[in-house]
Amino acid sequence: MKRKISQSERKKLSAGRLQKSSQKPKDLKVHARSQGQWTWTKTGFFCFCILSVSIPILLHLFSGSIDLSQPSDIGLNHTINIYLKPEEGVKVGVWHTVPEHRWKEAQGKDLDWYEKALGDGSPIFIYLHGNGGNRSAPHRIGIANVLSALGYHVLALDYRGFGDSTGEPTEAGLTTDSVYLYHWVKERSGNSLVCVWGHSIGSGVTTNTAVKLLEQGKQFDGIILEGAFISGRGARNHPIEHPFTWFYWKFPYIQFFLFNPLKNNKYTFPTDENLQKLRTPLMILHAEDDHIVPFASAQEIYRIAKKAQNSDEHVKLVRFDGSLGYLHNGLYKDPDLPDIIREFVQSLMT
Repeated sequence: MKRKISQSERKKLSAGRLQKSSQKPKDLKVHARSQGQWTWTKTGFFCFCILSVSIPILLHLFSGSIDLSQPSDIGLNHTINIYLKPEEGVKVGVWHTVPEHRWKEAQGKDLDWYEKALGDGSPIFIYLHGNGGNRSAPHRIGIANVLSALGYHVLALDYRGFGDSTGEPTEAGLTTDSVYLYHWVKERSGNSLVCVWGHSIGSGVTTNTAVKLLEQGKQFDGIILEGAFISGRGARNHPIEHPFTWFYWKFPYIQFFLFNPLKNNKYTFPTDENLQKLRTPLMILHAEDDHIVPFASAQEIYRIAKKAQNSDEHVKLVRFDGSLGYLHNGLYKDPDLPDIIREFVQSLMT
């Protein structure tokens, strides 16, 4: 039997339908807005993924398009390119930048002039860069410009397998290349100071080279380590710095897996063990916000070297405040860096 609906119940039902009817357009708008936001989120994430891959690849291809044999093409007007042969079948590229005050004199000069210039009495720095890229990376040019402005010669080496250098990059090979460059420089520099600057993985190459020279009865006059790993054993499990942009600083794993020349080779670079054998004056430069190599690594290097040399004067640690945002590659931007380097070099002359 069908129940009779009272007038009051009819009013309630009618009011409910009206309420639902009035809410429906609003609900649809909220739903549509939610769908739109989700679509934009998915689109943004997709674009981010595309950029994560395409930007590094484009930058890598662009860096590869630079003719390293012509440093003047990128504004280095007192730099010459050199190719050396540390071993049979291996050719390595080197840029020699003369002191800035000689830039006018250097215009149009050939290799012979540059070689003779090494004997002018100015301090000389051999620059050993980190993994990835080549000697044209902006932060590497930045360090060369700082040193040149101070009146020093700079020889920036691309190890075998890097840049336009031939050969297979191995730890022993990288060390052989830098040892060869040291002897090549010493043959032409007379009594000039010859120092070495090692950045990142280059710090391991630096201490390997220093120990190898020690075995030969030779040594650098001074060593600077920037963003240094305490050991390559730990470095193997960390992404390697890329020389080009902040993008790699935020996402360095891309460079590590795509453009890391050493990723398929075993290496040790026992900086911790090497430092125990060295007595060369040492300065350690490290940013507190270095996201590739923790600042604790610099502190441990300092502790080991100071204990080995038993000297507060021969071993120095210079920290750069994390608020400056230098990360792993940006120390060359620091306005105090020239004075820090000048003071260190002057201490080698006393």
